[in-house]
Amino acid sequence: MSDPTRPPGPRIIAIANQKGGVGKTTTAINLSAALAEAGMNVLLVDLDPQGNASTGLGIDPAQRSKTTYDLLVEDAPLQEVIRKTRVDGLWICPATTDMSSADIELFSNAKRSFLLHDALRQPAMDAYHFDYVLIDCPPSLSLLTVNAMVAAHSVLVPLQAEFYALEGLSQLMLTVREVRHSANKDLRIEGVLLTMYDSRNNLSLQVEQDARDNLGPVVFQTRIPRNVRLSEAPSFAVPVLEYDPLSKGSLAYRALAQELLARHNSNR
Repeated sequence: MSDPTRPPGPRIIAIANQKGGVGKTTTAINLSAALAEAGMNVLLVDLDPQGNASTGLGIDPAQRSKTTYDLLVEDAPLQEVIRKTRVDGLWICPATTDMSSADIELFSNAKRSFLLHDALRQPAMDAYHFDYVLIDCPPSLSLLTVNAMVAAHSVLVPLQAEFYALEGLSQLMLTVREVRHSANKDLRIEGVLLTMYDSRNNLSLQVEQDARDNLGPVVFQTRIPRNVRLSEAPSFAVPVLEYDPLSKGSLAYRALAQELLARHNSNR
């Protein structure tokens, strides 16, 4: 039963696609940064054993003494895991390759699907006053991804503008449906985000048309373009909004943040 004396918690969004290379971590980093730039307090939970979101936000491996692994498997206190990033208003729960064994270690735990849900709702969260929690899921439909979906209010799906892109959504949607029926009845699709979009390419135009015909308003109006600055920013360990604030990638993620905020404001 919820505590009526506690403040309302943050909106929790899992960023998921079982296919790798679709712009999932790029979206996690830059949407988080854009929401922070818009005045939100944001926590990014790195749930990917590759730890790319942590690296992309400048968290050196030596600074990752406590990680999301410790939060889930070792029940570490939240305040020992959260790290401030160089972006004002943005914090991160970092990850390392330790996460790669989490699925096996969690399997025998009776509450294995609810560990992240409980961690993100502990009273220690209140002190941070987060408006949003974004979860960068691994590129698989694993127990870690299920944890993210059980913890989240919604799932944001990056969709690369390429051939067969929509066919890859079916298994993800099935997993969302199963989680909704078994563990999180309020889980919904936040939206489908077209990534690596090239308006000069007929294939991108066709994928967009197919997505909008099949999914309607679930598809964000914002499209994330193919952009060299987006690809370069991670090597400098900063979001593209800091690396090149006026690049097409930066403008697109600012537009996505505003579209997301407008959706949530209209649903209040």
